[in-house]
Amino acid sequence: MYKSDIEIAQSVEMKPITEIAKVAGVADEYLEQYGKYKAKVDLSLLNDETKKDGKLILVTAITPTPAGEGKTTTTIGLADGLKRIGKNVLVALREPSLGPVFGVKGGAAGGGWAQVVPMEDINLHFTGDFHAIGAANNLLAAMLDNHIYQGNALNIDPRRITWKRCVDMNDRQLRFVTDGLGGRVNGVPREDGYDITVASEIMAVLCLSKSISDLKERLSKIIVGYTYDEKPVTCGQLNAQGAMTALLKDALKPNLVQTLEGTPAFVHGGPFANIAHGCNSVTATRMAMKLSDYTVTEAGFGADLGAEKFLDIKCRFAGLTPSAVVIVATVRALKMHGGLAKTELNNENLEALEKGLPNLLRHVSNIKNVYKLPSVVAVNRFPTDTDAEIDLVIKKCKELGVNVVLSTVWAEGGKGGEALAEEVVRLCEEEKGDFTFSYEDGDSLEEKIEKVVKKVYGGDGINILPAAKKQLDKLTELGFGSCPVCIAKTQYSFSDDMTKLGAPTDFKVTVKNVKISAGAGFVVVLTGDIMTMPGLPKVPAAEKIDVDENGKISGLF
Repeated sequence: MYKSDIEIAQSVEMKPITEIAKVAGVADEYLEQYGKYKAKVDLSLLNDETKKDGKLILVTAITPTPAGEGKTTTTIGLADGLKRIGKNVLVALREPSLGPVFGVKGGAAGGGWAQVVPMEDINLHFTGDFHAIGAANNLLAAMLDNHIYQGNALNIDPRRITWKRCVDMNDRQLRFVTDGLGGRVNGVPREDGYDITVASEIMAVLCLSKSISDLKERLSKIIVGYTYDEKPVTCGQLNAQGAMTALLKDALKPNLVQTLEGTPAFVHGGPFANIAHGCNSVTATRMAMKLSDYTVTEAGFGADLGAEKFLDIKCRFAGLTPSAVVIVATVRALKMHGGLAKTELNNENLEALEKGLPNLLRHVSNIKNVYKLPSVVAVNRFPTDTDAEIDLVIKKCKELGVNVVLSTVWAEGGKGGEALAEEVVRLCEEEKGDFTFSYEDGDSLEEKIEKVVKKVYGGDGINILPAAKKQLDKLTELGFGSCPVCIAKTQYSFSDDMTKLGAPTDFKVTVKNVKISAGAGFVVVLTGDIMTMPGLPKVPAAEKIDVDENGKISGLF
């Protein structure tokens, strides 16, 4: 009988974080301890000119399905595998949001014998970063509404406020609210709404900022609404950026923890990948690269979302170039892309697998031919996968000139990631990429959207609704035409229709809405119905979580 993730995590004795810091090469002067097993690392370490940057490895995946892919698990297992073969390695991951932890997906600290710990802390309050982000977000909202109440010197149109409050919880009741009720002394009545904290622009800003001064400057650029004569109103005009930076100054520092095998790990920041750019912070990635020869990081959801945004947005802003890309797949998920029901996944079905394989092959082709980076496919093997199914995946990938390595990190930890680690090292040392973005800064916003849709998604083009066209023209007029585009779409398909599995063709992506995240520095393009405040399912994961009289938590997964 298998142990649950939390039982495995609780069965392993953690090392004090001071020992992990020594392994990572973090001197005591940079370490700020949060108890025995967590710490933050001071940003001044990034100023150490004596340390040369190591190689960056991006872990991404096929289009997700309910069968699961194991991207975070593979990322952690690969890092442990690299450590086992004698490499100096760090892993950099996103922090989990309380919404999914208590909702459907559960935690995001890996699984099986490839986890980061303390798993309970990481999945719950951790070091308070998300609380700080929520506080800064809501301070800005409070100052905005107070400005209107106190006479509205900036001439803000209450009907054109774009800034929402946030809370780090799935709470559909808060999607649309009317506030400021109860008479003149209680504010100005208006329609409002809440986002989940990971969808807040503050999260994206924090994760893309390189320093405190960069953070403050980005915060000041955030657009919170428009005046009666349609001019943008910024956070800087409300003089909120200084106080917001004060709330965020510690949250900007990366959090140091460890894997089950004692590999140092930064877990920091967590923007949604179907709304924002879906990567851990620039500060954590840059710090990991400065401290190690190999940094393993991941990007959210499939390569069409997470990897595209990692490469086209994060790498563009931070000047990063990955040395290798790992694309995680499971036979089970590929069979679902081939039309097989979840209940049938344990049975060998080469026909369904062959039908689903184009999904993997398109992701592989994008990394190889669009972004021109060396890559390897990691098949996260399940006990029910047959040799014939594995052989078919290997054969089809080899036809594209890409190697396939089996990964058994869920069951074996770093030992099950050694073969993958060897191939990643080979890619980094022997194969040189020619990293290219999918679009150029000088392309128009429409051209950028169309290039992503055609080159990465495999679509025919875009259909821009009249309201979105007006927004694109307005943003270009306001000087945002050179920004990267952050396309918000369903994570379940290359298209904007979640029912189109596999590798669909002959489709157009409909652009419904466009908005500027001026602080983050990108234009958000909304396709389909993207939820910025999820709801809880009929039976939330929260119902199974408990704690005994000794404080030991159970039910987290």
